[in-house]
Amino acid sequence: MRSFKKHFLFRFILLIIILSSCKIQDSYKSHGIVFLENRSNKLILNKTNKNDVINIFGQPQILDINDNDRWIYLERTLSKGKYHELGKHKIKDNNVLVLSFNKYGILNYKEFLTKNEINKIKFSDKKTDNIKTKKSFVQSFLQSVKSKMYSNRK
Repeated sequence: MRSFKKHFLFRFILLIIILSSCKIQDSYKSHGIVFLENRSNKLILNKTNKNDVINIFGQPQILDINDNDRWIYLERTLSKGKYHELGKHKIKDNNVLVLSFNKYGILNYKEFLTKNEINKIKFSDKKTDNIKTKKSFVQSFLQSVKSKMYSNRK
């Protein structure tokens, strides 16, 4: 009986030591450039050139359609939610870095936007028609016949 108590006490102390050394860390999923803000602090206006930016960040993730001298880099970090949220992913960081270069390739504009600043941006409510996804006459006719057919089922 005495040896059982010793073994139980030894196992209990060992379990406490093991569990106390464990640290529960949040799991993160990152997309884009990691530590975007820290890296953007290395950029100096009117001194840093395109090659320096490529060495720090790599090739630009997004190029402006109208201006190839405007580069955009993104960082998005997701973390697991709390237990009452059933572990759904929540956006921890959603940062955007906009860089613009002059005609000589020197950085002349830098803007770092955080998640809160992006939410304040107003976007247009206007919609544009996409010619490529427009349905042909036959497709739209068949769609209308189909909708009429299913609406009469009631």
